[in-house]
Amino acid sequence: MNKESNTMRDSFLPFSKPSIDEDDIAAVAAVLRSAWITTGPQAAQFEEDFKRYTGCSEAVAMTSETAVMQTLIHAIGLKPGDEVITPSMTWVSLPNLVTAAGATPVFADVDKDTLMVSGEEIESKITPRTKLIVPVHFAGAALDLDKIRAVAKKHNIMLIEDAAHALGTEFKGEKIGAKGHAMFSFHPIKNITTAEGGMFVTDDPVFAGRIRSLKFHGLGVDAYDRQTHQRAPQAEVMEPGFKYNLPDVQAVLGVRQLAKLDQFNANRTFFAMRYREKLANIPELVPLADPPYPFKHSHHLFIVRLDIDKTGISRDDFMLRLKEQNIGTGLHFRCTHKQKFYRETMPQWLGKLPNTEYNSDRIFSLPLFPDMTEKDQDDVLNSVKKILFTELRAKS
Repeated sequence: MNKESNTMRDSFLPFSKPSIDEDDIAAVAAVLRSAWITTGPQAAQFEEDFKRYTGCSEAVAMTSETAVMQTLIHAIGLKPGDEVITPSMTWVSLPNLVTAAGATPVFADVDKDTLMVSGEEIESKITPRTKLIVPVHFAGAALDLDKIRAVAKKHNIMLIEDAAHALGTEFKGEKIGAKGHAMFSFHPIKNITTAEGGMFVTDDPVFAGRIRSLKFHGLGVDAYDRQTHQRAPQAEVMEPGFKYNLPDVQAVLGVRQLAKLDQFNANRTFFAMRYREKLANIPELVPLADPPYPFKHSHHLFIVRLDIDKTGISRDDFMLRLKEQNIGTGLHFRCTHKQKFYRETMPQWLGKLPNTEYNSDRIFSLPLFPDMTEKDQDDVLNSVKKILFTELRAKS
């Protein structure tokens, strides 16, 4: 390891930040000045644009992907005794909601190098109590949908893809979300943002109609629909529902962001490939591998694994030292089954998901976002080299 410059960045580089320009801000301001700032024409436009982009038949916008999950859990009637198969290497939203419903999350292990769950691993976790399968398209790569769909069909179990990381991702030429059921997130770190927001997509129009009703109190129509179609001023409750409709003041940002998504993802791809090139000479940091089937990566995250044995430094300490160099990082994810609540209430999983646990102790996300510069990226790489040089010199 060659010694690098001791120069530190003058300003903090976040690991992610949304790409919002003055025209985006003006569009939000225009909605604020309009007669309709809650769910209205912009939310409807966002759903239509999303259908065109992904190729899905139905799209239902909501206030977050977690809201989508809760609505789906209610819609499928998840109850105590039911099981939901999902990777432990995921954010806690789904396991939390499954547990809150009295059902049981069943954690699947992931591939050690791609962090992707396989159809074979999912099938090994199926029992007569399995109600739902929720695999995760990880970091912008695509799941092997052929095998996972075959398993779900064989056992007649509902499959809902967690596509929070996968807007613009393709599997064998098919955009994620084009078929079946999938959920997307528009949190500020995602490939597009509505500040907070989510989308459910499906090719089942009846199921979409029920989700659309449940996300707005269980009413037959929402407020915008009643006004524009001259419906009665008070719609009827078809069944108890929630209040998860995405307002126009946020949806307009989604409309504009979605129009720029392909360029955003092209920028992400450029920097992801440049990371791979530069990190080839830094064996202490190992990027995730690509799955061995045809897919198009959206590069939501650039995740690396730290060789904690060779460096003698923990992942958490390494992230802290990068922060001291004004370099932000992310952690995606500390596995769910080792979170305090789950390790205390479901200790049977400890030690049973070796690939997940191996990565949970080593992974972190380097800065990656469309508006970063090569200088930003060089600052990241130089800081990485500086820390590694210091640690390896201290061990020698």
